[in-house]
Amino acid sequence: MANCAEYIWIDGADPTPRLRSKTRILELPENPTPADFTPWNYDGSSTYQAPGKDSDLGLQPVYVACDPLRGPGNFLALCEVLDAEGTPHETNNRARLRQVLNAGGTQHDPWIGFEQEYTLYRGRDPLGWPQGGYPGPQGPYYCGVGSRQVFGREFVEAHTKACLDAGLMIYGTNAEVLPAQWEYQIGPRGFKGDDNDPLKICDQHWIARWLLWRVGELFDVEPSLENKPVKGDWNGSGQHANFSTKDMRDPRKGLKTIEDAIASLALTHAAHIASYGAGLSERLTGLHETSSIHEFRHGIAHRGASIRIPRQVHEKRCGYIEDRRPGANADPYLVTMMLIKTICKIAL
Repeated sequence: MANCAEYIWIDGADPTPRLRSKTRILELPENPTPADFTPWNYDGSSTYQAPGKDSDLGLQPVYVACDPLRGPGNFLALCEVLDAEGTPHETNNRARLRQVLNAGGTQHDPWIGFEQEYTLYRGRDPLGWPQGGYPGPQGPYYCGVGSRQVFGREFVEAHTKACLDAGLMIYGTNAEVLPAQWEYQIGPRGFKGDDNDPLKICDQHWIARWLLWRVGELFDVEPSLENKPVKGDWNGSGQHANFSTKDMRDPRKGLKTIEDAIASLALTHAAHIASYGAGLSERLTGLHETSSIHEFRHGIAHRGASIRIPRQVHEKRCGYIEDRRPGANADPYLVTMMLIKTICKIAL
């Protein structure tokens, strides 16, 4: 049987990489693994990753999901980018995360989940906004209901179904503070059979992002991951990261381990900010549920902090922390790498 395989990879666009994909017809087993997919190549000079005189780059499938758009028997293959020597390309941040995990990160059993905010556009304006104008001030839109408060729910429902049909660990969606701004959450759900490997969660997150744009084609909308999609007195878009290690989840060690982790994060604030997305200073102003980009703060149930300790975590004395600094356009591989490297004290 002939199967359609969509090879997906991350390009070298600067300052914010984007997703690319192309289709290959293969003969695959019913439940293929990455090893069943033939390595492929592409023109790196057209993706900001190679000069035209030496443009061939390799695609190595590393994660496979069902294709929810083409249907049964077709697959999505997320790929790492390799250079001419078959080693990870300089833009391959997945390989950097693998390196940290292999250097001792895995021993700490890190878990991570992401809250991906994005804004839907049609043309130059956010979806549902008056052309060239503004809707009423933000306030009624967060988790809102009704056609005057919510724009794009049909798209969100379609994207959620596509993620579920693909087998991704999506665990929620909601309308956000800015009208036409939405969020999906992906990561550990506590479901039987879920895999909490942070590398695979990041893989799934990238596939969920690819599905944002692919489903957007069907609705004539363009998702934006800009950190400050609308200037002025409007919320920006973030990608809050919920992170824990086995010691943070242990009631006997949890709160002390969390306090130690926050102390380490305070010392490395600038390095994290440098890896947390382009245009971050427009969002991290100290207003609109953020801490200033120049200041590291933490607090219990504090949404204006850099690191929030959820109230139930403090009461139970174990659990996870929420890093509220990553921007919507941050690379989840880099965010995860930095958190593991800092909190688990991995030296490379």
